[in-house]
Amino acid sequence: MAKNLVIVESPAKAHTIEKYLGSDFKVLASVGHIRKDTKVDKETFDVTYEIDPDHQKIIAELKKEVKNADKIWLATDEDREGESISWHLCEVLDLPKDTARITFHEITKSALDEAIKNPRTVDMDMVSSQQARQTLDMLVGYDLSDMVRKKVPGAISAGRVQSPALRLVVEREKQIEKFDLKYTFKISGKFAGGDEFDANYDGDAPEDETKARELLEKLSGANYKVENVEETEGVKAAPVPFTTASMQIEANAKLGFSARTTMSAAQGLYQAGLITYHRTDSLNLSKQALGAISGYVKANFGDKYLKTRNFKTKDASAQEAHEAIRPTDVYKTLAGKNDYEKRLYQLIWARTVATQMANAKVAKTTIELSHDFTAKGEVVIFDGFLKIYGKSKDSELPKLKKDDEVSCLELIAKQTYSKPPVRYTEGSLVKKLEELGIGRPSTYASIMTAIQARGYVVKGESEGETRKVIELIAKNGRIEEKLVEEKFGANKGKLIPTPIGELVAGFLVDNFKNIVDYKFTANIEKDLDLVAEAKLERVKMLRDFYKPFRDTVLIANGAERYNNARLLGHDPKTGKPIYAKVGKNGGFIQLGDNEKEAKEKPRFAPLPKRKSVKTVTLEQALAQLDLPALPRSLGKASDGTELIAANGPFGPYLKGGKYNIPMKDFDPYSVTLEEVLPLYQKKIDSMIADWGEIQIINGAYGPYIKGPGRRNNVKIPKDMDPKKITETEARELLEHKPKKAIKKTRRGKRGKKNTKK
Repeated sequence: MAKNLVIVESPAKAHTIEKYLGSDFKVLASVGHIRKDTKVDKETFDVTYEIDPDHQKIIAELKKEVKNADKIWLATDEDREGESISWHLCEVLDLPKDTARITFHEITKSALDEAIKNPRTVDMDMVSSQQARQTLDMLVGYDLSDMVRKKVPGAISAGRVQSPALRLVVEREKQIEKFDLKYTFKISGKFAGGDEFDANYDGDAPEDETKARELLEKLSGANYKVENVEETEGVKAAPVPFTTASMQIEANAKLGFSARTTMSAAQGLYQAGLITYHRTDSLNLSKQALGAISGYVKANFGDKYLKTRNFKTKDASAQEAHEAIRPTDVYKTLAGKNDYEKRLYQLIWARTVATQMANAKVAKTTIELSHDFTAKGEVVIFDGFLKIYGKSKDSELPKLKKDDEVSCLELIAKQTYSKPPVRYTEGSLVKKLEELGIGRPSTYASIMTAIQARGYVVKGESEGETRKVIELIAKNGRIEEKLVEEKFGANKGKLIPTPIGELVAGFLVDNFKNIVDYKFTANIEKDLDLVAEAKLERVKMLRDFYKPFRDTVLIANGAERYNNARLLGHDPKTGKPIYAKVGKNGGFIQLGDNEKEAKEKPRFAPLPKRKSVKTVTLEQALAQLDLPALPRSLGKASDGTELIAANGPFGPYLKGGKYNIPMKDFDPYSVTLEEVLPLYQKKIDSMIADWGEIQIINGAYGPYIKGPGRRNNVKIPKDMDPKKITETEARELLEHKPKKAIKKTRRGKRGKKNTKK
């Protein structure tokens, strides 16, 4: 029997810790929160907690082990959420108030030994702060969600922190819609002064083709010489260590990971003891870590690459300000149990080592030519941290001096469109929230998930459209014109508000200014920090927030239903009104009044691409109403199957016999038979066997069996030939497929009421 019982929240973490502590210690997991707040008294702010029925077995096992152990150690995560889990364990397991609480930034033997030597008790101020956050989110979520469901068609819910994030996305979209697209002709040239080099024209860019031609004629006939050469040495500064936010931003930019994917991979790496705690806003690196990183840099790159640095967190109130995210063993360059973890670990490792490497040195050259042309070059003369992190491309210029003559080989005037504001990605939105002080390291991923799960924001999938732009080329005394194609409007991976998201944001701005006010939300975060520091009492903080909020809810209750329907005009053929509206599935065009009023069904059509209820015009709506009705037949495939274009809840799809094939890249109203034939053929080719409700399909990740219902799939074992599997064998594999762990989100049996804190 183990003398010591250590309780953590994760089985993976328990497994890693048990390897280091020895036979006198037994480590068990609570598997997350064992209770959840389900009811709040709106006068006293007392909270009622309920125990998850699925946790009853875990709690019973923990109680049994508690009785048998000489000493209990609570080793949940070191942030407020972890502190709260430890407090709940004390309450449910009837542990004394002086039960040992230990925290550590990394799961290593030395960190665990140090934690065991320096136990403390549960920090009730941190618990109060976490309770205040949950209570706030519950109070706001219940009242606000109830209101938006009543007032906004298609709305599901609204949250305290997610609402300002939604507002940011919607406001950016409005800026894009209002953007006045203009173009000028940007001029560049190819010159020779020994070697060839490029230079750009710095004068006023012509605004039309005629002026561009006139300027090209003038410039192409001119003589050129060097008017000035400036050579400077600059540096590229090494990066700072990763915090939670900067890790999410960089993983999104470099790896294409969503915030949720990044945090899931980081969780796995932390629990396996490979990185330090991944929820932090600290830039600090421990002395031991600095020593190990310095040793690695010297041993692998030499002394000239080493530059030891200490970093300090700007925000003194950073709630998890302990240590930045870094590898626990810098000599381990590759780690992780899957591709996501391996790629993220490599990013964390490289970033961490780069922080202790010398700055890169670059030689910059600027050559100013006559007639307002400038050439800029840059060459890396010492790579420093760039050896392992970041990249730099040399652009070397020829050695020229003042008054040297150069020859103009070619001039190009290219029609260049101004660029609208860029939509947020998950990474850039996290960065903006961090700048505004909204949210905390543990909440960014859930914010990104929430606004998308509610259908208020979607990720773009378009690679963009093609447009033709004019290029005027002056060469050998002649000006040639040609049209070249360029991509524009790509939104792949960008966050785009849905019509319902725009409505919800508009309703909240009109009726709940504080909830979507960036400074107000940031101040709430500061108040929560004050509660954690015992500088503000929890109940006072909640009372000061909730009373005015409740008054706002009562006022908003009298607001009219928020539809934002627009009367665009009337149909010239029938005289019926044409509206742009928003429903539960998004924006649409409606011809005719509602059935109850008009006694006949109105006609509907989708909004045009990149148009909202507010921006669509009558002409555009009429064009949409003239589109062919869906579903529409496109013709027949070579096997005689009729192919039909249709639209469904999950977007456009192609119906070919019994197969429904997604066609996200095509418009169901205009797609042709020639365009969909490859989609149909690919589907047919992927079918290894088809018994109706059970199929064997060759998918992107190999052959698998698909059963009836959604997500009822099983991978085919490597020792079985997919082409030889019988229907009976396929059914058996489906019936005995491995069960996935289900994430608990709801709580069942009611527990005791907390009247403290």
